[in-house]
Amino acid sequence: MSHVRFTTEGRIARIILSRPDRRNALTTAMLEDLEAAAIALVAEPEVRAVILDAEGEDFSVGMDIAEMRRLPQPTVLLRRTAGQGARTMRAIAEIPQPVICAIQGVATGGAAALASACDFRVAASGARIGYGEVKLGINLMWQALGPLMRLVGPAKAKRLVMSGDLVPAETLFQWGFVDELADPGDLSAAALAMAEHYAALPPIAVQMVKRSVNALAAALDPAILHADTDQWLLAAKSADHREAVEAFLEKRAGRFKGD
Repeated sequence: MSHVRFTTEGRIARIILSRPDRRNALTTAMLEDLEAAAIALVAEPEVRAVILDAEGEDFSVGMDIAEMRRLPQPTVLLRRTAGQGARTMRAIAEIPQPVICAIQGVATGGAAALASACDFRVAASGARIGYGEVKLGINLMWQALGPLMRLVGPAKAKRLVMSGDLVPAETLFQWGFVDELADPGDLSAAALAMAEHYAALPPIAVQMVKRSVNALAAALDPAILHADTDQWLLAAKSADHREAVEAFLEKRAGRFKGD
């Protein structure tokens, strides 16, 4: 069963995370489905704008930790599997049409990374967004550091990633991560209004501008951020990572030794 839905209505397409019973925790299969949906939009000339949103109270709590514990053990295969997040991020960024992410509740870890790959972010008031990887003893991967730093700058990127804290959408609006705030009941309408605004503009010009800005802003990303998967492999084999996961599952404070 796919937990990613793809719909079109007129000029607007929606990619919807649909695993609300697990707070839309992401799996490798969901990332693959997101990548496929993004690639399919290249062949949809009638679609002029895209909304990425989610069912339920939360946008997504990031990668499913239960799946992370079942990842394949041979390093060569683990490295390929771990690279799926970056492939999905790249596919979303390369969607020709403008992409608006609608964020409610919590968006953390990989979910915040996916939001950063979109062109614009509309968040419900009271939403909280963060990058919690450090609390699991691992680095931020998926080549997500580049998009984040371009949105909020180096100091605030460090603050978000190094603390692992969830930050209110209102604060992230001031920092530049969130483009627009909406009342929770109006989030879908606000995202749709933004999508309709861009859908009404000449598509060739809009899409050329998007591609040029993205190419200029992310020109160095592949040269610098390609190693984040290998950094993750190192961190994921550490004793601190194992302790962090056990502490999370046992709902206790971790005891970290730098090993």
